[in-house]
Amino acid sequence: MEFNHADLFEGLADAIGDRVAVVCGDRRMTYAELDAHADRLARFLLERGIGPGAHVGFQLYNGIEYVAGLLAVLKIRAVPVNVNYRYVEAELRYLYTDSDIALLLFDAEFGARVAAVAAECPKLETLVSVGGPSDVKGAVPYEEAVAGRAAGRDVYTKRSGDDLYIIYTGGTTGMPKGVMWRMHDLFMAFGGGNPQGEPLSEPGQVVETARANGPIIMMPAAPLMHGAGQMGTFVTWFLGGTVVYTRRFDAAEVLRAVERERVLTLNITGDAMARPLADEIAAGSYDLSSLFALSSTGAILSGTVRERLGELLPGVMIIDSFGTTESGYTASAVAGSSPESGLKYQPKNTARLAVLDATLTPVKPGSGEMGTVAKAGNIALGYYNDPEKTAATFVTTPDGTRWLLTGDLARVEDDGTILVFGRGSQCINTGGEKVFPEEVEAVLKGHPAVFDAVVTGLPDPRWGTRVAAVVEPREGVAPTPEDLDAHCRERLSGYKVPRTYVFVPRMVRSPSGKADYKWANQTARAAQP
Repeated sequence: MEFNHADLFEGLADAIGDRVAVVCGDRRMTYAELDAHADRLARFLLERGIGPGAHVGFQLYNGIEYVAGLLAVLKIRAVPVNVNYRYVEAELRYLYTDSDIALLLFDAEFGARVAAVAAECPKLETLVSVGGPSDVKGAVPYEEAVAGRAAGRDVYTKRSGDDLYIIYTGGTTGMPKGVMWRMHDLFMAFGGGNPQGEPLSEPGQVVETARANGPIIMMPAAPLMHGAGQMGTFVTWFLGGTVVYTRRFDAAEVLRAVERERVLTLNITGDAMARPLADEIAAGSYDLSSLFALSSTGAILSGTVRERLGELLPGVMIIDSFGTTESGYTASAVAGSSPESGLKYQPKNTARLAVLDATLTPVKPGSGEMGTVAKAGNIALGYYNDPEKTAATFVTTPDGTRWLLTGDLARVEDDGTILVFGRGSQCINTGGEKVFPEEVEAVLKGHPAVFDAVVTGLPDPRWGTRVAAVVEPREGVAPTPEDLDAHCRERLSGYKVPRTYVFVPRMVRSPSGKADYKWANQTARAAQP
């Protein structure tokens, strides 16, 4: 057995096969059932010429077919590629081509977009339709792909911790990029390897730990097309637990699932999921007594939302974790941390987490110098088909240490705490002053009439760039720019206060809840005289 997700899952299926592995709606499968189902799909993939190193795309909502597909791909040493189901034809054309996918599993309702693009991608030879019949020419129904095939493991070759896993991340600007991981590093970086303590030394420890654990019920609310959803699934399995999904994020449906399945931990992505959950908890009547922890990854909770969740869920741990698709888990926020007051993290291992200056030298604690948060150790290999971006993001210092530059700007306090200000690429320079959108967004979302906000920069003849806010008001209220200006001036320095407000009926965010700064900037520009 290797630190390879397919090896580990097969070990779990043999050890705790009768334990429920996955629940989605009224469907559920045990570890043994899911393993056998994935074996059948793996044989179909092999028949279609998909083998070690081949890339397989997933353009699906959450469901058992998604996780069975992931396991089938990993079993044959092929490479999974997540596809954002919100993408339009131009974006799909780019991703299908850039990722070199040879086979695509897609939900039938996406058939029109798939059909419009697939024929233009010569490497994409096989299409598999999930969830009913499809009009896409040549698409194989998923049920047909798995029907009548054997479930044995005799067709597989020996796997390795060096096998590849790709997670495409759209980030907040530009076209998506494929983050490449070694399976061993992926395991260690995303929770399976106990990143807060001593790393596991033997893969068999995973199976023994899972066997000893009771039935832990965990729910990643983020979509599986996002790395947080996929990694949350594997972490649940490595603990011997049951993973619970809803097909798409809906606050009421998520809470019904928590109540019905007695979920212990709920993983979300920032305010975009936390706010509607808080509103639904306040308005509804749910038995959430099983809930022990609510964790946010991929996006930070604002202080206002965090406090409201704490009031609505007394006794539940509210956890903010800091990390990226390229770094995996990095650190957890310390008490009192928020975008409004400053995001503070206490590194567990200063040899693997640092703030580096422009010369790649660690900044001195208490110096006030700002640098870039960097992580070493179990980090991604680089970006697929983008050596230039890889070279700029993954650097090696003179002592031979390979670092990932996360792009987050920070300084180190006297006690070693890292104070993170925000993503450098989104920093707004207005009249020589730096404004981090996350801080202003958090303050705006603290106004009772604001449901969501994204802050961007617009050209300004005097200041070079001025701060602009795109705001989604709460239903039934209509805040004015004067209202929001007064609210911000009580809490922010004058240069950070937005000069422009644009009100929209609905904010555009990624399926995982990340801000779409490109859309916000275009929206703010279009609203100007």
